[in-house]
Amino acid sequence: MAICPWDVIGGGKFQTKKQMESRKQAGEGLRSFSGGEQSEDEIKISEALDEVAAEHGDATIQAIALAYVMHKARNVFPLVGGRKVEHLEENIKALSIRLTDEQIKKLESVKPFDIGFPLNMVGDDPKETVFIAMSAPIAWQRAPKPIAHQQ
Repeated sequence: MAICPWDVIGGGKFQTKKQMESRKQAGEGLRSFSGGEQSEDEIKISEALDEVAAEHGDATIQAIALAYVMHKARNVFPLVGGRKVEHLEENIKALSIRLTDEQIKKLESVKPFDIGFPLNMVGDDPKETVFIAMSAPIAWQRAPKPIAHQQ
């Protein structure tokens, strides 16, 4: 089963303090349905993404966020948008970023990953899920690791 996550880069709210200050000085707010300010969670996530981005040299926090999601499941097709050519270039750069287990743990210490329904109900093996195991016999093959995470 594939996942097609929405809002992988926080609806544009995953920004460094420097990026946010630059936007304010230019009179440009965040383009978001929920307002033009970052929440406390978005600030914490942005800081963790920025730390990991620094470990990768010239990577942006947006590219790290995309790379992170690509490390979580084999078939991931994140919905991303962009208004500028630079946005597309950053999205493409994310495909070549390989995160370490420690970097993934650092990001998940700020906000745990939630794969969403139905996989959060099924788990890694539906035979271990009581309600599913009781419903019918299941032939299950464990899904392969994400392509980006295979070493």
